[in-house]
Amino acid sequence: MNDDELMAGVRDAFTVLDPVPGDVLAAGRAAFGRRVPSAALAELSLERGGGAARGTRGGTARTLTFTCPDATVEVEVTGAGRFREMSGRIVPAASSVVVRHRDLRPDPPGVRVEPGGLFCLPDVPAGLVSLVFRLDGGATVVTSWIHV
Repeated sequence: MNDDELMAGVRDAFTVLDPVPGDVLAAGRAAFGRRVPSAALAELSLERGGGAARGTRGGTARTLTFTCPDATVEVEVTGAGRFREMSGRIVPAASSVVVRHRDLRPDPPGVRVEPGGLFCLPDVPAGLVSLVFRLDGGATVVTSWIHV
């Protein structure tokens, strides 16, 4: 028996004795479909807040800063309950932004980013999210996943 035959036997044993649940396979495939292989990753570098925002009724406001070598994204997250509002700015300016969330389509249409890099995303579902920005020059920047 060679290594390939041994691995095939082990794989067959796990398939029969301890199969991967269907929802786990579906979640894995969905996560794989949300990849943006050529994008630059902007990682969370600063987080502030969590207290009540001025001028709002209840809720909390957080300010998040994501950075990568070619871009900086500043995001304010407000709201409570099932949905949040995310507004902010990306430098350099982008043409569109997309929210990635497990409950949203993997390829939703992008929301237009205003001149100067300003954007506003109302009704973002609570949970883990990531933002994908299409820069004016054709490059893509994705933020790391955060819980909102």
